Amino acid sequence: MKIAIPVDEKDLGTNVCVSFGRAPYFLIYETETEESTFIDNSALTNPGGAGIKAAQIMVDNQVSALLTPRCGENASKVLQSAGIKIFKTTSASVKENIDASKDGTLPLLEDIHAGFHGHGGD
Repeated sequence: MKIAIPVDEKDLGTNVCVSFGRAPYFLIYETETEESTFIDNSALTNPGGAGIKAAQIMVDNQVSALLTPRCGENASKVLQSAGIKIFKTTSASVKENIDASKDGTLPLLEDIHAGFHGHGGD
């Protein structure tokens, strides 16, 4: 299964980024092979709609799950319509969240916020 995590740096030792749409990078992690790939978030500098564009990046990379501390309503609609499950990260550590995902202990993200339309966040 492919999972995606918004991250601050292109390093497995980095932290989960607090913003999904405005994260500098995404870690795409294949749970079966334990292969990691970092991709640049082309939505980072969008003046608006960063979450939606970031969600489309997830769809384009065929991820099955997104691990993130928060997600906006419009981005979540794109993800959910593509069948991508959204899980709430439980710590700042990328590794701990990957391990929790493998163990099935990460909760689904239920607190979807309205978004930061035009306010430079996600």
